Amino acid sequence: MDGNTRLHDTPDWIANITIQELENNPYPFYERLRKEAPVAFIPALGLYIASTKEACRAIAKDGETWGGFISPAGGRTFGHPNVLNVNGPEHKELRCMVDPALQPRAVDGYVEDLVRPIARRYVEAIEDKGAADLVATFCEPVSVRALGDLLGLQSVSSDKLREWFHKLSVSFTNAAVDENGDWANPEGFTPGDEARAEIREVVDPLLDNWEKNPDDSALSHWLHDGMPEGKTRDRERIYPTLFVFLLGAMQEPGHAMASTIAGLWTNPEQFERVIDNPKQIRRAISESLRWTSPIWSAVARQAKKDTTVAGVNLPAGSVVMLSYGSANHDANDYDAPSKFDMDRKPVPHIAFGAGPHACAGTYFASEVCRIGLEELFETIPNLERDETKEIDFWGWGFRGPKELHAKWEV
Repeated sequence: MDGNTRLHDTPDWIANITIQELENNPYPFYERLRKEAPVAFIPALGLYIASTKEACRAIAKDGETWGGFISPAGGRTFGHPNVLNVNGPEHKELRCMVDPALQPRAVDGYVEDLVRPIARRYVEAIEDKGAADLVATFCEPVSVRALGDLLGLQSVSSDKLREWFHKLSVSFTNAAVDENGDWANPEGFTPGDEARAEIREVVDPLLDNWEKNPDDSALSHWLHDGMPEGKTRDRERIYPTLFVFLLGAMQEPGHAMASTIAGLWTNPEQFERVIDNPKQIRRAISESLRWTSPIWSAVARQAKKDTTVAGVNLPAGSVVMLSYGSANHDANDYDAPSKFDMDRKPVPHIAFGAGPHACAGTYFASEVCRIGLEELFETIPNLERDETKEIDFWGWGFRGPKELHAKWEV
């Protein structure tokens, strides 16, 4: 079935959806998709969308039929090969490059010493002010600084790291195509191009040093691990995955922290309980990841052979975007899914994906989020929402609050 045939057969409510509508609020559209078209071709994106938990999980776990793939906008942003869009031995090699430092046992060995001083430093910078936008002053800075220091980018300021991930995000989510399948907004990739060029300029000298003087930073290990004696990994096999990390892995803990706070503010009793008992923070984070998944709809798979999902026949080569944020609102698994409720019956979410391409940094991201919120709630236990400011969530590929204005008595 070619693109024109698919467009002809597509209902108007699907054919007319725009990227801007999805960025502002994807939930109503995806709720209808889950009910009427769990797997559907979306002309604005030029690919299929899987919106139910059942469809997303079936595709993610079936490595025989589905291979790792990155959306066209993602491929344009990151380049090839990256850990998201390769399969087989090539995927195994890149996962062996990035996984060791992110395994739970490894993370447990360093995460407290790495993250807690960072979180403490940022909360101390705002505690005497009585008010702050927590996204800009705490959640995102803690997130980017933690990953930046793990990678070995201590020389790069937190502001610059935030700038890089925002620019890469603009490029990655510039997914709209016209009726011919061409980019609707080619200029939308300019911020990502600028960020990538700057990242290379900054990181190349660091790689030069690590080639001769390896240390315990993650990027040093990426250069050396699994390589023959005296050899280092080619940089063109490092940079595309580094760009993936500097977007997805940098935004994820920060957005999860912000969404957890925003969710708790909708349920004051649960918020007070978490403040009084920090052991409840993990539970709140888990519900937040379901409620507003940071990686909302940014992972794709490509069919290796003809197949059928949710009653839809998909020929080999079909690309399907797995919408985890939609799957985590599937009413078949969750009662009142739009409500934040950390007391709901525990049903595993898929905010970090499933199968061989599941997120490598699941445990690290969760621990960064936990430690950050522990420090924030302990230092400012009387934190409350500034009701004079709206909480606007944004994003279809990656989603979280744009701002989170809080106030407290000093």
